[in-house]
Amino acid sequence: MRKPELVCPAGGLPALKAAVDNGADTVYMGLKDAATNARNFSGLNFDLSTARDGIRYAHGKGRKVLMAINTFAQAGEEPRWHKAIDTAAELGVDAVILADMGLLDYATRTHPQLRRHLSVQGSATNYEAINLCRDLFGIQRAVLPRVLTLPQVEHVIAHTDVEIEVFGFGSLCVMVEGRCLLSSYATGESPNTAGVCSPAKAVRWVETPSGTEARLSGILIDQYKADEPAGYPTLCKGRFEVNHETYYALEEPTSLNIVSALPDLLRIGVAAIKVEGRQRSPAYVAEVTRTLRAALDAACADPARFAPKPAWDAALGKVSEGQHVTLGAYLRPWK
Repeated sequence: MRKPELVCPAGGLPALKAAVDNGADTVYMGLKDAATNARNFSGLNFDLSTARDGIRYAHGKGRKVLMAINTFAQAGEEPRWHKAIDTAAELGVDAVILADMGLLDYATRTHPQLRRHLSVQGSATNYEAINLCRDLFGIQRAVLPRVLTLPQVEHVIAHTDVEIEVFGFGSLCVMVEGRCLLSSYATGESPNTAGVCSPAKAVRWVETPSGTEARLSGILIDQYKADEPAGYPTLCKGRFEVNHETYYALEEPTSLNIVSALPDLLRIGVAAIKVEGRQRSPAYVAEVTRTLRAALDAACADPARFAPKPAWDAALGKVSEGQHVTLGAYLRPWK
């Protein structure tokens, strides 16, 4: 049984070091070059200097570094994305994470020695799509969208020799990676092209007598009472009035947590388990990485008798969105 890689987020150099120091096998990062990666927030990502420092630090500890270039190049602006791929190759990353077929083709032709992973933004939910990308672009790993049950993940793995990476912890959306149109409806900018689903310039917090309003491009996303924790406003996790009832109509704020399913993921042959959260703090990265490292090692040591420890649940629960966790689509007993 192969031990899956633990792949952790690095929104900046402190987070990268936190991931490496707390047990990540691999970290993934993005460049400060506007829209080429799907976490294009102000203050996040790496310039050339910090990227070199981070890669040097990770490689010095025997860990791998992946570069996310996982948005879709816009017509007439392809050189910006091509340059990001060139930069990743020059920096010596261990792989690039790509979604755009044109960028996969460019990387294949221009940097054939550079390992290529298919991003979750590529929306490959079946082995036929994954094998096509393998045959055309030589991908060696694919990150599955968070829409498949465990038996469906097992079916994909059984029909491809491409490594399969799945999400193990972090925020959920309505799980239409690569196809979401909600934010572009509200803001004119899609996470698939501009790199962020709720750009900070469109976010407004408005204090009113009845509480704090969270708005996105003027659209009321949520309203919080004085003592109620307020989340970052995204359309898919807003509360809306539907048939005279106000509730989370699309998705309730919650985090994916697959610790209880680790023996099943080991059994079916998952190659890597990914933590979402490049936009989160180094403290979050350290806590989640440390906890998942302990859980994964325990599951690999004795999968038959593995059980989540209360301390792990507590540690992950306190950094979960809305302080709620779920197995998401992995557990659908009716399927």
